[in-house]
Amino acid sequence: MKRISEKTLYKGKWIQLQEITYTGKNNEELKWERIKRTNTTNTVVIVGKLVPSNKYIFIKQYRAAIDKYVIGFPAGLVEGDNIGENALRELEEETGYKGEVKSMSPMLYSNPALLTDKVTLARVDIYEDLMENQIPIQKLEPEEDIQVIALHREELKDFLIKEQARGTAIGMGVWYVFYGLS
Repeated sequence: MKRISEKTLYKGKWIQLQEITYTGKNNEELKWERIKRTNTTNTVVIVGKLVPSNKYIFIKQYRAAIDKYVIGFPAGLVEGDNIGENALRELEEETGYKGEVKSMSPMLYSNPALLTDKVTLARVDIYEDLMENQIPIQKLEPEEDIQVIALHREELKDFLIKEQARGTAIGMGVWYVFYGLS
């Protein structure tokens, strides 16, 4: 299998649709379509935990692509090389909290059949006793509508099921991290 060429079919402000031509395992010429971001392909997803309460931080954000609010983790595009710094910046922008990166995953792909995005998960502790975390203030862009949710792990499953029944979408990352196939 080997890529022969790629052609941009559409390019917008944030994404482009590309057609890939490649040879298959029997040396036949095949075509595939993919979506690629125009600005960066690196993203970071933050799994934040409040310390000492052990509540996890989630966000509920409107997503125009599906015309629904979605419950997920704080996340954002990576600018530059330091993924940990980007995780802390995105956490503060979307939730108002400041935290400390405790660990990071290797680079992952969320949907490699369609998207070129690379994703890193950052586990972040948010120390509730710090003055700056007492009354967190979001730094949202005008087009963002984000509600911060803090829940204990034991509360999460029922909360997600109730939210979905109300018409809220559930981001796959939340379910993967906490429930897998259980």
